[in-house]
Amino acid sequence: MIDKEHLMEILAEEECLTADGFDEALVGCTYGADVVAVYDINKMIEILVEEGMDYDDAVEHIDYNIVGAYIGEKTPQYINFVTQEVYNG
Repeated sequence: MIDKEHLMEILAEEECLTADGFDEALVGCTYGADVVAVYDINKMIEILVEEGMDYDDAVEHIDYNIVGAYIGEKTPQYINFVTQEVYNG
């Protein structure tokens, strides 16, 4: 496990792109040949809502302007964590 400072060093060394204003939502990086930054999409929405944006507008903004913006092989990845297990048995 690495701390945020070490993670930022890895991302800089690998010349990874990062999402401006969302440092608190940065949760890690991919491992392997093509290292990219990884963000928690729900935390990103939370950040925008805390800044005064309506929840639905925050989701739309992230979908259209961030997740939908591919800017090369070092484009960050965005993850939606499972918050509870659902049993379908």
